[in-house]
Amino acid sequence: MSQEIEGLARAALSRIQDPHTGADLVASGAVRGVGVDGARVSVDIQLGYPAQSWRETLAAEVKRVLEAEPAIEAAAVSVGFRVFSHQVQKELSPLREVRNVIAVASGKGGVGKSTTAVNLALALVAEGAKVGVLDADVYGPSLPLLTATSGKPESPDGQNFLPKRNHGLQVMSIGYMIEDDTPVIWRGPMVTQALMQLATNTLWEDLDYLVIDFPPGTGDIALTLAQRIPMTGAVIVTTPQDVALIDARKALRMFEKVEVPLLGIVENMSTHVCTNCGHEEPIFGSGGGERMAQQYGVALLGSLPLDIRVRRESDAGTPIVVAEPDSDLAARYRQIARNAAGRLSLQAKNKAIQFPKIVIQSS
Repeated sequence: MSQEIEGLARAALSRIQDPHTGADLVASGAVRGVGVDGARVSVDIQLGYPAQSWRETLAAEVKRVLEAEPAIEAAAVSVGFRVFSHQVQKELSPLREVRNVIAVASGKGGVGKSTTAVNLALALVAEGAKVGVLDADVYGPSLPLLTATSGKPESPDGQNFLPKRNHGLQVMSIGYMIEDDTPVIWRGPMVTQALMQLATNTLWEDLDYLVIDFPPGTGDIALTLAQRIPMTGAVIVTTPQDVALIDARKALRMFEKVEVPLLGIVENMSTHVCTNCGHEEPIFGSGGGERMAQQYGVALLGSLPLDIRVRRESDAGTPIVVAEPDSDLAARYRQIARNAAGRLSLQAKNKAIQFPKIVIQSS
């Protein structure tokens, strides 16, 4: 009888689709165990991505589905998560102390890539992950401003750098090395060498995710970084308008060519809501990100409005996820973070890395 009830429970769990991975709980490997005691069932679910704000919702849904089965009298559900390291490009080794590297790219400037990258990183922190962010936009470094960090990074040995820390993030940027009004007049090879040094010589500490704010464009610098930095996934940021989508497609193709998995697309500035009257209007067009996602068979991770709060808080060094954690905008960023990390969790694991990982449990 217990085997029959366990079979019923697993069948019920296979009907619950995880919106962040696009797979059901059984197929995604999230079901760690099913226990049966008479007509009572206990289920242990372990997600492969941080989902602090969603665990209780999932636990309640699993409990509801299980207890809807006539043969199951009651169900106890625990939901936790554990972040694994996933495979990087062929012939590359993962960065030390970094389980996963996620590139945030756009193919062009002016679409809010840096703001999206730092809020994505902060959203992953809010969901329970240990996160760093690397500013790879040498000609226009913005992370010092966005994270309210400054000063030259400390070096314990004269060769490696300690990342700056704020808002729960570990941060590194070329902006710490130069004055705010000093242009970086470097040719491509010098830029690439400097960025590789920042990525590999920064003493990151036990990161689940390193988010890289990629340089705009798909030229030599971006391509070289995509080939040489060991990455587990990429996120493309675009606005709905055709001129942005053209370049976003190029960025998508670039990551495909270097065999970096595409986690999905973020459509930024999808609509504008008037602060005076509340009228909402798609001033940059509509549906561009969704059409691109369908065309290339990748996920639309989420859409973000053009909102003055995002600009205001970013300029103040307290991005919206930190400044207004309970706002609708912060909720959008957290959902995008869960969607990106959820799809990454389905990638093949890198079993070579065995340093400690997050485990959170609830009953």
